[in-house]
Amino acid sequence: MDPSDLFLIVVRASVLYFFILLVVRIMGKREIGTISAFDLIVSLMIGEVVDEVIYGDVSIVKGFFAIGTVAVWHLVNSWASYRSKTIQKLTESSPDPVVKHGEIQRIAMARERMSEDDLWSQLRMQGVDDIKEVKQATIEPSGEISVLLDDWAKPVQKGDLERVEGKKE
Repeated sequence: MDPSDLFLIVVRASVLYFFILLVVRIMGKREIGTISAFDLIVSLMIGEVVDEVIYGDVSIVKGFFAIGTVAVWHLVNSWASYRSKTIQKLTESSPDPVVKHGEIQRIAMARERMSEDDLWSQLRMQGVDDIKEVKQATIEPSGEISVLLDDWAKPVQKGDLERVEGKKE
């Protein structure tokens, strides 16, 4: 096996890793679903290499180098994102509030390419039928929407009853 061939495999895998990361970041949160951009890239690239190795189009040694390169970049990105907020902002998306205090944040929805119908669908799945109940709804890096209800809209909990009873005495 020629060392220059193995070096080219490492370079190609590296270039593709960062190119796919860029494309996935441009696509946005909602297009990749509930997995992170890193996980999608690793899954796509390793799946393709494994396919090539299994069918004999690529030698097992070359496959190991390609998979190893992807794994190393994944670990480097994870570590660097953990250590640096700047790198984290470049490689990962951040949460974006789409509802604040019962008001739809249309600019944020436009940034996320989210329609009002999509928002209402997500809110209904969270059990919200009146937007005035929502203190904040945020589209998370996973593409899912998390909802925080205003205190007055939250269901009564056992602890709430104990506090009310304690005040009567």
